[in-house]
Amino acid sequence: MSEFVIRPAIETGCAVIDQAERIQLSERDSLSALELLENPPAPNAKLMAAAHALPKQTGGAV
Repeated sequence: MSEFVIRPAIETGCAVIDQAERIQLSERDSLSALELLENPPAPNAKLMAAAHALPKQTGGAV
């Protein structure tokens, strides 16, 4: 294929991938996400059960 065909295809492909990898949040949603990161809720029973079901790690650095 010629560069005439390949260059626009690559540029379009990069733009599609870039758009798919980004999430745009509203200001309200951004503030809500930051609030949850700074003050996460306490773990519920399902999360605790899942954590206890994980295999125990022995040795090594954490």
